[in-house]
Amino acid sequence: MIVRIQQIKLPPKHTMEDVKSEICRILYRRECKKFVLVKKSIDARKKNDIRYVYTVDVDVAEDKYLKTRIQKNPNLSVADSVIYQFPVMGDATLMHRPVIVGTGPAGLFCGLLLARNGYRPILLERGACVEERERQVNHFWSGGSLDQRTNVQFGEGGAGTFSDGKLNTLIKDTCGRNRKVMECFVEAGAPEEILYTHKAHIGTDILRKVVKNIRQEIERLGGEVHFDSQVTDLEFQEDHQTGGKSLAAVRINGEKRLPCEVCVLAIGHSARDTFALLHQRGLLLTQKSFAVGVRVEHPQRWINKTQYGEADNPYLPPADYKVTYQASNGRSIYSFCMCPGGYVVNASSEEGRLAINGMSYHDRSGENGNSALIVSVTPKDYAGDHPLAGVTFQRGLEEAAWRAGGGAVPVQRYEDFKKNRPSKGAGEFMPCIKGAYTFTNLRDIFPDSIAEALIEGIEYFGTKLEGFNRPDALLSAVESRSSSPVRIERKEDFESKIKGIYPCGEGAGYAGGITSAAMDGIKIAEAIAKRYHA
Repeated sequence: MIVRIQQIKLPPKHTMEDVKSEICRILYRRECKKFVLVKKSIDARKKNDIRYVYTVDVDVAEDKYLKTRIQKNPNLSVADSVIYQFPVMGDATLMHRPVIVGTGPAGLFCGLLLARNGYRPILLERGACVEERERQVNHFWSGGSLDQRTNVQFGEGGAGTFSDGKLNTLIKDTCGRNRKVMECFVEAGAPEEILYTHKAHIGTDILRKVVKNIRQEIERLGGEVHFDSQVTDLEFQEDHQTGGKSLAAVRINGEKRLPCEVCVLAIGHSARDTFALLHQRGLLLTQKSFAVGVRVEHPQRWINKTQYGEADNPYLPPADYKVTYQASNGRSIYSFCMCPGGYVVNASSEEGRLAINGMSYHDRSGENGNSALIVSVTPKDYAGDHPLAGVTFQRGLEEAAWRAGGGAVPVQRYEDFKKNRPSKGAGEFMPCIKGAYTFTNLRDIFPDSIAEALIEGIEYFGTKLEGFNRPDALLSAVESRSSSPVRIERKEDFESKIKGIYPCGEGAGYAGGITSAAMDGIKIAEAIAKRYHA
């Protein structure tokens, strides 16, 4: 029998032998030969009694007392694990191999699941492979020119490759897709701890290797991955069964024609030219709310002290936080993609426009922690009802950020942001930024309603985390790519109104991070398999 034990609490300094001892104590056993970690988290509500909290599954020989113990102890239960199952294949025949546009988590996981089930997909990526991409991005951060096809947004692995590599999601998963994503990451070289750690992350350094390994697995299984291959047009034909249109081919780099009747659009949240192409070709795109704002930096030791009660404890990881607030003007403001021991990075993808993001390495050993502080925007903020009006809104902010920093990341002390005056330098700590930066006035970037919400929110957060609103907290801008401002509409069978086109992932408006995008990629692979056989 597999028994699940919850709420095993141990001090920060402990070993797996201590976990075993607790298992034996709870189950009245002399020894514990086999157990699996299901969840590991930290309870830091009492600063003088911080505890690691475990959930474990234990293989136990059943005895006449065990069921009684389970009934009496609310922290004991019979484990009921969900095992992921790929669906039974449909009867329809594919004349051509399925095409996947984009190699972010949505595209990669769609491709991986299709490849493992014999479909030999073809993946098309406008940017470079992750090895070349790393070189290009480091060149840009070192003062080189921006490559608009290969950068922090575009290239193998998608935007998440140069991030913290967070793997948490709020999606309720009853089919085992979330676990499947984690298992695939581990098989590709991610640390096994992501299978059970609460708020798991990989880190950009390891994630780059994992992405490459997933690509090589797809290729080993008969799939193909083509870099520097941007889809620049779609060809349709009349579909006599439905009376509408169906996909006939995609055009690559304005030249090559690739016939296909299935195309997965896992294009990412920054493929603005592709959004425009899809609108021109008659796909249904709609406006979508998202959020914009700044990155805020604090010393990581201060964050640790605030959350743990001490700045340095070798048995605790760098601390994070999560804050939310509803401003008096009706806008919500909240932290997003918090990067303990991380860096703010220049994440631009278009000339004359500047966007930022946050990034951490696996060890999260940077001097500062940073988080996006973003304010909700809705289609009411956009100029007009065009489906891409949200993109225009984004671009306006990014152009203002470019002007404010002269092409460098604009930075400002919080006390100066409040007083609407330029900053001349840092306070007690320096920014941790990948790419050039300059001190200036971020208020020149934002509409007053967004700036006011940021100030109101930061002041409120200071009442919850003492010192959050310290005068020399560092703000940088603009965080504008929190999610897609566009939704590519799809039906219940995951197709668009044009047969054969499957919008997928964060760029299509159906995900919000690495894990949820990967899970959406799996859903699309399932939808294709349910209709077509390999």
